[in-house]
Amino acid sequence: MAADRTGAPPRAWQRMLSGRRLDLLDPSPLDIEISDIAHGLARVARWNGQTSGEHAFSVAQHSLLVEALFNELAPAASADDQLAALLHDAPEYVIGDMISPFKSVMGGSYKDCELRLQRAIHLRFSLPPEPSAALRKEIKRADQIAAYFEATLLAGFSTAEATEFFGRPRGFSAERFDFTPRSVTWAQNAFLKRFSAIEAKRQSFPAAQSTFEEETRA
Repeated sequence: MAADRTGAPPRAWQRMLSGRRLDLLDPSPLDIEISDIAHGLARVARWNGQTSGEHAFSVAQHSLLVEALFNELAPAASADDQLAALLHDAPEYVIGDMISPFKSVMGGSYKDCELRLQRAIHLRFSLPPEPSAALRKEIKRADQIAAYFEATLLAGFSTAEATEFFGRPRGFSAERFDFTPRSVTWAQNAFLKRFSAIEAKRQSFPAAQSTFEEETRA
């Protein structure tokens, strides 16, 4: 990013292509657009870009993969739950995909910013600000399965290394999912298409509650 002019007032907002101006210190749901999220995530590379293939494996592709894996783990999940899975890394459209080692170096400040953005994104799309513990756990499982396959198929990890950090998936075959790094345009359009499909389902069943919320109350 270009440096601000010396002496300019401090700036904690980013101008989006939609015209929105998103304040990172106090993000408003009104300044969040799905077009900006899809555009940004399709241009953010997983694994700091250290993946094989003609294109980077984007966070948009990763998000689609995680949502597909989540549906395998929780076939009765509501459309709200599916949207939460698709948007699980949505803050990275603003702050990028920071690799885990650097998150450890940064400490809590990164997580605080990420959480503020995640809450604003959820509110923008009429989701609970924070998913239930049960839903977070299931999305995390899908995330770790995706990470294992991405690590071994694209990022040069050995099976032993990937198993150590992400656990070895049971009952999942990589052949059933798409790990081919795609172009920015493909990833952006595919993300928007899946978002629209989930939104249509939500509109058809507006009273449907989270399967995981029901399980928590039970």
